[in-house]
Amino acid sequence: MSNQTAAPLVAHIDFFLAYLREERQLSPHTIDAYSRDLRRLLYFCQRHKEIDLHRWSDLSTNQVRRFIADLRFSGLSGKSLQRVLSAIRSFFNYLSRELEVRRNPAKGISAPKQDKKLPATLDVDQVARLLNIEDTGWHAIRDKAVMELFYSSGLRLAELVDLDITDLDLDDASLRVTGKGKRTRTLPIGRKAVAAIRHWLDGRNEPPGKQSSGRHLAAISHQALFISERGTRIGRRTVQARMRKWQLLQHLPGNLHPHMLRHSFASHMLESSGDLRAVQELLGHADISSTQIYTHLDFQHLADVYDKAHPRARSKKSKDKQRSN
Repeated sequence: MSNQTAAPLVAHIDFFLAYLREERQLSPHTIDAYSRDLRRLLYFCQRHKEIDLHRWSDLSTNQVRRFIADLRFSGLSGKSLQRVLSAIRSFFNYLSRELEVRRNPAKGISAPKQDKKLPATLDVDQVARLLNIEDTGWHAIRDKAVMELFYSSGLRLAELVDLDITDLDLDDASLRVTGKGKRTRTLPIGRKAVAAIRHWLDGRNEPPGKQSSGRHLAAISHQALFISERGTRIGRRTVQARMRKWQLLQHLPGNLHPHMLRHSFASHMLESSGDLRAVQELLGHADISSTQIYTHLDFQHLADVYDKAHPRARSKKSKDKQRSN
């Protein structure tokens, strides 16, 4: 396939990505992933000279199967293969509306199933230890407010860094957040999170090094709730790095990341309430199947308790160890 032949094929991909961005208003992360997947498909067709692709309508189901098999052989996970197929299906649905493409070559193709990994969580005591921050420095006050809000309201990382002060109603202990697909939901904020945020807002505009110069950040260009010491909206990597730092300072095991507090929030809420629909609404899941993984997590916790407590559940090895003690 020559560059001249490939040019209109690339143009159709670009038109599709613009449609996702401007009309569907999908996240930049999703659009970037779809762009990589479709360009990878085009490159695959270019490498295999027997695939005579002049128009997208020339692509066959068998060729898509070969492409998916090639990706699987290269080590791509089942979840990633599902995303690739979703990108191709969405692309051809778009082409069927815009061009004379009458069939979707990815329709009916399934990615290999992959066992779902249960999300890692902190238990209640570990969360309490993480949030027991006595440091009164500017960064520590901000970080405590960030982590309290993560755990209090079950936010995604992208949702938290995008928050503005105007999204909060601390008197009502509530928060308006815009999640995936531009869906807006209102969430409660816990008492300790409200207190931590109030403490943060009291000193938000006076980061280290600014007090001595008399310079304040009240006139920053946006009203981001959480900012860096330069006055700009805090970045995702900064949040991740700061949480990792507090994990080490508070001597917590594992690899702490922002989503772990979201997972912990969901698991603890479900364990206490048993209300799967309510947890779905709080997390902002469009499909309840995304929330159901926490029922497996809750069952795993119960199974662990059962194995430790029930006399006929424990293994012979653990019984022998208990007798020796």
